[in-house]
Amino acid sequence: MELNVYREATVFDTLQAEWNDLLARAQSDCIFYTWEWHSTWWHAYQPGELLILTCRDRERLVGIAPLFVSESERGRTAQIIGCVDVTDYLDFIVDADHLQPVFEAFADYFAKERASIDCFDLCNIPQASPTREILPELLRERGFTTVVEPQEVCPVIDLPSDWGGYMLQLDKKQRHEVRRKMRRIHGSESAIDWYIVNGEDNLDQEISHFARLMAASDPEKERFLLDEGNMRFFKRIVPLAQDKGWLQLSFLTIDEERVAAYMNFVYGDRVMVYNSGHDHQRYSQLSPGIVLLAYNIQHAIKSGYKFYDFLRGDESYKYRMGGRDTAVLNIHAT
Repeated sequence: MELNVYREATVFDTLQAEWNDLLARAQSDCIFYTWEWHSTWWHAYQPGELLILTCRDRERLVGIAPLFVSESERGRTAQIIGCVDVTDYLDFIVDADHLQPVFEAFADYFAKERASIDCFDLCNIPQASPTREILPELLRERGFTTVVEPQEVCPVIDLPSDWGGYMLQLDKKQRHEVRRKMRRIHGSESAIDWYIVNGEDNLDQEISHFARLMAASDPEKERFLLDEGNMRFFKRIVPLAQDKGWLQLSFLTIDEERVAAYMNFVYGDRVMVYNSGHDHQRYSQLSPGIVLLAYNIQHAIKSGYKFYDFLRGDESYKYRMGGRDTAVLNIHAT
């Protein structure tokens, strides 16, 4: 097992042709682990010193530990690229047939670097990740004090084969609420429509409409959009995701006015709700956000997706619409 260490951003060019091929061979594959996501995030934020480890077996890439090192209250701290705010799942990328030797190589390197790295703070690790299962014990064997603890939850809907089956997954009260909201909006005198942005739409204009609704929906989201790093990332990742076929940007219109929007990612067997926005000041009595969410869930079922993933956060509407908690964890080692 050959381990290499990269500290310059040119590594993204070096690994571009191999990165997603390795990801396809990993135990778990997610948009947040792709070369596109990591390279875009790094060029937008660059919060510290780049530290990317790779493992090769007879020249074939079998493992990537995409890290960076920055100063924190715990000293020099290594984190996974993407940690923490704009990336919901994070992980090492390891060929499913090489898990043990790759993680052993990474753990050996971490042990060797204890004098220069005070803390490993690996956030947003999915509970089912092999990283969570294998790495903590390897670090303990090498003298680290290692703690694995819950960080947040990601409510997920297991999608059935049809809308009727989905509605039966909701409790009686919520089934009634969804039906009532759908009847009410379509019983209004307004013209109701919804659409998913496609190649015929002007993406820049649609992103501007989305940003307006996102800012209007929540002061915290408005502050997010005022951050220069966030906007650099946002402006780069959205068109890139559109080009790759991973973006699902949808709008609900009332009398041809956009009043609610969802930015989802579609990847593998799931739809992931990355962000949303709606106008609180107008049409709130018609619940446009929930109505658009219902349309999106219907579309996901018809399209054959298996999961509707709300990503991080325990907002109540996620559970009302059928989400069930999955955990993301933090691995902390000193």
